[in-house]
Amino acid sequence: MTRTERPTPLLEFDEVEPDEDCICPGCSARRRARLHAAPVHEGGHAAARSLRRRAAVLVAAASTAFAGGAAGAAAAPAPGDSSAPTTTNPQGGVTGPYGGEAVASAATADAAAPVTRAQIIERAQNWVNQKVPYSMSRYWTDGYRQDCSGFVSMAWGLGSSQTTWTLIDFAERIGKADLQPGDVLVYNNPANPQAGSHVTIFGGWTNTARTRYLAYEQTAPGTTKRDTPYAYWSDSASYVPYRLSALSPGTSSDGASSTAFPGADRFGPGADNAYVTELGRLLVQRGGGRFYTDGPGPRWGESDRRATEAFQLAQGWRGSEADGLPGKDTWDYLVNHKGRDIAPATPPPPPPAGPGVPAFPGRDRFGPGADNDDVRRLGEQLVRKGFGGFYTEGPGPRWSESDRRCVQAFQEAQGWHGDEADGLPGPDTWARLFS
Repeated sequence: MTRTERPTPLLEFDEVEPDEDCICPGCSARRRARLHAAPVHEGGHAAARSLRRRAAVLVAAASTAFAGGAAGAAAAPAPGDSSAPTTTNPQGGVTGPYGGEAVASAATADAAAPVTRAQIIERAQNWVNQKVPYSMSRYWTDGYRQDCSGFVSMAWGLGSSQTTWTLIDFAERIGKADLQPGDVLVYNNPANPQAGSHVTIFGGWTNTARTRYLAYEQTAPGTTKRDTPYAYWSDSASYVPYRLSALSPGTSSDGASSTAFPGADRFGPGADNAYVTELGRLLVQRGGGRFYTDGPGPRWGESDRRATEAFQLAQGWRGSEADGLPGKDTWDYLVNHKGRDIAPATPPPPPPAGPGVPAFPGRDRFGPGADNDDVRRLGEQLVRKGFGGFYTEGPGPRWSESDRRCVQAFQEAQGWHGDEADGLPGPDTWARLFS
């Protein structure tokens, strides 16, 4: 802060930018704060963008000198690993195609060609299919560096390999609730900008609670696509969502045209694209959520077919018109919210109580705090039926989480979901269990 002298006794202070060469704690803290500041249109400071660019140039210069010794240091959780280890993801500097010199200018961030979400996901999937090996110093056949930021640069079509610090110059910061396929999650490690930073491409939520998502990422040993906890396996709270500024207009939430039918070849067994995700999202809006235990996602599955069939049947269509594969009419009805919604499922009636089936004792006999012989009887019957796998001891008269999970497993085996499979026995669960 600098004091401005004026003829009047009133003192005023003008805000100045932190000196990029100053190492004092105040300037250092201000520079770090600006790196993750909100964009100007959301009330952020106008200098934040230029400050990020200055930091990116410093990072790129430092990484050029450091690149030789860190190329083999990458270590990330293996696909399917549910642990959350501390990982490092070294990255190279800003470079042109195949490692050529990149032109750094204030206009670079505005030069990216428009791209759709579907194109982003398809490009990312192409690297997944090719299993592109991870490297911070090598370049793939399309000209992009084979590290995490080069991967995103390729998917976004930036024409050069950026770093996690410079990718955000091509993007706008968004919130978790705004995430859509093709957006990214960026972690920049202020303690070591060249190592430890990482970026993933968001491919869509994989559960309704939005605690897990499909992540496309470039990490050792190579490009992968996997179900990932939000925001990542490690340093989760430090990841920031961003959206490419050059997204092509007129696209839906998953990169599909908001009205035009994309073609029958985009759906069915083997299909894996953003239009499948969009179809599932539209079906969930029309009452098809019960058919999905995960997702919806980009890979076609039986859940998509069943939900589509249910929507078609709700319109009164039969035969080949209700085959579970969307055509022009199905797509038109969904995107324009025409026709009837999928009716809620009617639970099947419980089987009649046979000889020896005890009467249901009441809901108040089960749940947290319950301690009675009916809890023991319930547990023993679950074991006899083959659903006692969650018991480590007992069953006993005191209600426990093991009782709830065993009951839930039995309910799900009946095809029930949601509130119908909450792990608390009701008359239907009791009748089926003891019949």
